[in-house]
Amino acid sequence: MSLRVERWFAFLAFLVLAALVCGVFALTAIDTIGTGFPLDDAWIHQTYARNLGLRGEWAYLPGLPSAGSTSPLWTALLALGYRLGIDPFGWVEALGVFVLAASGYVGSRWVAARSPHLGRLAWAAGALLVLEWHLIWAGLSGMETLAQAFTVLLVFYALDARWPPAVIGLLVGAGAWIRPDALLLLLPVGWILGVEGRLDPVRAARRLMAVGGGVAILFLPYLGFNLMLGGQSWPSTFYAKQAEYAVELGRPLALRLAEQWGVGLVGVGAVLAAGFVASIWIDASGKRWARLAPAIWWLVFLAAYAVRLPVTYQHGRYAMPAIPVLLLLGAEVMLTAALRASGKWSRLLTRAWIMAAVATAIAFLLPGARAYGQDVAIIETEMVAPARWIAAHTEREDLIAAHDIGAVGYFSGRTLIDLAGLISPEVIPFVRDEARLAAYLEAHGADYLMTFPGWYPRLVEGRVPVYESTAAYAPAAGGENMAVYPW
Repeated sequence: MSLRVERWFAFLAFLVLAALVCGVFALTAIDTIGTGFPLDDAWIHQTYARNLGLRGEWAYLPGLPSAGSTSPLWTALLALGYRLGIDPFGWVEALGVFVLAASGYVGSRWVAARSPHLGRLAWAAGALLVLEWHLIWAGLSGMETLAQAFTVLLVFYALDARWPPAVIGLLVGAGAWIRPDALLLLLPVGWILGVEGRLDPVRAARRLMAVGGGVAILFLPYLGFNLMLGGQSWPSTFYAKQAEYAVELGRPLALRLAEQWGVGLVGVGAVLAAGFVASIWIDASGKRWARLAPAIWWLVFLAAYAVRLPVTYQHGRYAMPAIPVLLLLGAEVMLTAALRASGKWSRLLTRAWIMAAVATAIAFLLPGARAYGQDVAIIETEMVAPARWIAAHTEREDLIAAHDIGAVGYFSGRTLIDLAGLISPEVIPFVRDEARLAAYLEAHGADYLMTFPGWYPRLVEGRVPVYESTAAYAPAAGGENMAVYPW
């Protein structure tokens, strides 16, 4: 079998495995509540994508262009489904399965490029990645999270496979269209090119310039895109999320770092963490400085969130793109140790390590699927159902104020005031000030307020809801039921 054919078969195997594990998650959600997404933000992408695919405009509310999409490239991919007349939910889930399979494939190729001695064993590292429950959740979430993780893997593979610097720069620039924090990949890119160019500074400078040129080709249009739509260089979500969770910055930095770094340890990452740490130690002690770049990126990427957006809700979805690096570096050391084990006890221990990794990855599939099903149920009952009620029981000209605007934007057909600031960026400076929010709603003539009562106790004080969810899923998870109030 030729190498090319073997790789095609490997990708097909990853595709089958991804379809199977995603099927388990999807069937669990269907058994719990039906089809849907596990977070409201997925409906934001769907709303932008529908308007782009069917109306040809980049707007959340028809006729009102806005820069509320963090991931224009992902939104454009979803819009393609609308343009082709494909079922939106089926299209995004198929994309998730494909990206999960592609991540496993590229991840295994990256491990093989870093450690050629592993040979076909590198495919096992990719298989562990496909089995990781966070990544399956991300693949079916309707969000760009897994596409961002794939971009990270592709850049690291491109570096170790010696792709042209300009191409690597283009990959980073494209990554910014998936999420702007892809620019943090310039740190490991610069690190590797700088380390490798110590003996030839002129060549290193040229390669860095080629990377910068590649980045600029795609990143400068990204800045112009946001300026044209929102008047600022970054999407409105970049500012809105940081303003909303600024209060979290008062917690100790060490705790925030531990929370971010700990996301990937809930599952097979806990078994492979020793390999990840060993990878750093082995490369540092051997003065193989360029090989430290992925671990440095992992530390910096999660530290950036700890410093600027220190939240780990929705199973730590902002930290999920870092999980593949943790898993693959850990698996690389584990598989290398198994391959080179010579004594009876070393062979026994390394085999036990591999068995523990596989068993842990499989053991977390069912709890992960249940968590996914519960998340879908919460969104369907607390976001989608109220949005459908608004569509059926309010006037088309009514103005709805809401914090989470995904489902209500997609299903209600009403004009919205976004209390989180994604499509109403003017509220970002006082997103936490209920008195100013109340004055803003009065000034703009809001007719209804859709919110969880605990989020805005002063706004809802003394008001009797005209609709209140009675589903048990959110309270069982420690939350509360959504309500709609006349304003």
